[in-house]
Formats: sequence, C-alpha cells, structure tokens
Amino acid sequence: MSPGQRSRHFPLSVAPMMDRTDRHYRYFMRQITRRTLLYTEMITVPAILNGDRPHLLDFSPLEKPLVLQLGGDDPQGLAECARIAEDWDYDEINLNVGCPSNRVQSGNFGACLMAEPDRVARAVEAMQKASRLPVSVKHRIGIDDLDRYEDMVNFVRTVASAGCQYFSVHARKAWLQGLDPKQNRTIPPLRYEEVHRLKQEFPNLFIEINGGFTSLEQSKAQLDKVDAVMIGRAAYDEPFIFANADQYFYQDTSPAPTRREVAEAMIPYINQWIGPEFKGHRIMRHMLQLFSGRPGSRRWRRHLTEQGCRVGNGGEVITQALELMP
Repeated sequence: MSPGQRSRHFPLSVAPMMDRTDRHYRYFMRQITRRTLLYTEMITVPAILNGDRPHLLDFSPLEKPLVLQLGGDDPQGLAECARIAEDWDYDEINLNVGCPSNRVQSGNFGACLMAEPDRVARAVEAMQKASRLPVSVKHRIGIDDLDRYEDMVNFVRTVASAGCQYFSVHARKAWLQGLDPKQNRTIPPLRYEEVHRLKQEFPNLFIEINGGFTSLEQSKAQLDKVDAVMIGRAAYDEPFIFANADQYFYQDTSPAPTRREVAEAMIPYINQWIGPEFKGHRIMRHMLQLFSGRPGSRRWRRHLTEQGCRVGNGGEVITQALELMP
C-alpha cells in the first residue's frame, strides 16, 4: 500500500463524537459490527504532545479499523501527531474542520478553519509527509456567511491540491456565533444535494456524507450519489441499528448478533476493567440504549445506571439486567 491510500473501501462509518466514541463505546460497537469504520473522539494536538498518551490513544486491537481524529491548526504539531498515530497503529488520521464549539474556535481549529483552506492544506501536506497513514478531513458545507456551494468547492479543491483524497462532509452549515454545538446539529437545514453535486464535480475524490441519517436503509440509498455514509447520533442513541451493517454493506455472510449476545460479550470486558478507581458506569453508560424500543428497555437502563455507579460492581450487573428483560 502506498502512502496516503486506504487498504480497502469503507462505505459506512460511525462519526467521531465528543464524550461518546471513547474506547469503551468502540469496543461495545465492535460486538455489533466488525467492519464499520470507527473514529476516536477528537483529541487535540497539545493533549497528545503534552499529555498522557497511553490514556488518550490506547485501544483494543478489536476496535480496528480505527481512525484517530485530531483537532489542531499547526502543521508542525499535526505532523508530529501523525507520526505518533502511525506508531500507535491507527489506520487513518482525520482532521476536524467541523466542530463549531466556542472552546474549539478559541484554539483556532474545528469549523472555523473552513475560512482558511490554505492553512488546512498545509496541515494535510505536513501530516502526509510525516506518516504513511491516509489523511482525511471532516468538514461542514459552510460556516456563517461563507456558505455558498462555491465556497465549499474552493475549500475542497484547495485541500485536495495538497494531496487529500478523503472528505467527510456534514451536510449542514455551522453558525459559529449564536448557535451552540447541539443546535448546530439540528437547526441549520440539511443540504444533501450540495454534497451529491460535490461528488459529481470531483469524481476522483472519496466523498462521504454525514448528517441526519438514522437507518441502514436510508444510508445505503445515498451510495448511488456518494462513496460512503457516516452516521452520528443515531449510532449512539440506537446502536443496534448496526446489527446488520456487515451483511448489508460489506457482504459478510456471518449471522448478525442478537442484543443478548452483544450484552453477554461485554461481561468479560467489563470485568477486566473493574477496580477501585474504575466504576462500571464508564462502560455501561454506552450500553444503555442497546434495548432501545424493546419491551423492558426502561428496566435495563435503570439497572445499569443504578448498579453501574457502585464501586466494585462489574459484569454481574449485565447478567442481572438481562434477567429483568422479557
């Protein structure tokens, strides 16, 4: 495999989400889908360069294929993080150019970088020179008044000229002032047609669409117009919608898991982590919606919430909760 090329095609991914897609959530999702591309939470360049790298970057091999999402704007720092990501055996690096939060803006990264395509291009170029890993960019269709289709084209063309081949496009603009991150995920209207047009005009680029997708059927219908679909909040609020993802998107012939099989598979993992400084809730909180929409789901959530917060409680909490289910 040459530098900057993916080893295989991923038509479906779970979006990087702050306080959601940590290593425990990813391990949980791997009990549901083994082939869907997963992302870390966004990790900032200063955190990696100056912080506890094992705590920030370690993952189970079962979580792969896995993308490290970075937050930053300094090409030199991003290049160093790219080298570290390769050493840590990640499969890809993704640059966050989509987060609209004030904290991210104050660091001059995230969605505000859409106003600086040349800076993003320099960052991508530096990362690609520093590592053999593919580099992708996740961005919005626009920000504030810089939201014409032509503005997005200029951004993509500039970044692609630096060698970037992979773009994940959130089909909503972001208002950097006046809307908080949650509002920016729902209030600006979805403009799928602009992402479809982007793929038409840049057929040699890998274009992934993100925003508002809540089912596999809805997502697969997009593959006539783009290369891939990224699912965000629905992957957290209803994780079991991915149970047939491997069969539906990757032609995997192995049977889809049941909810109970997923829950039981998590028991040894939880027991491995439990200790005086680690409460089970840090893992179980990601499992609360496993039975979403099913009879007994409220009892499941209540038991995991109440018992998972108690020091020393481990996998037996899952066993007990399963006994409460019809």
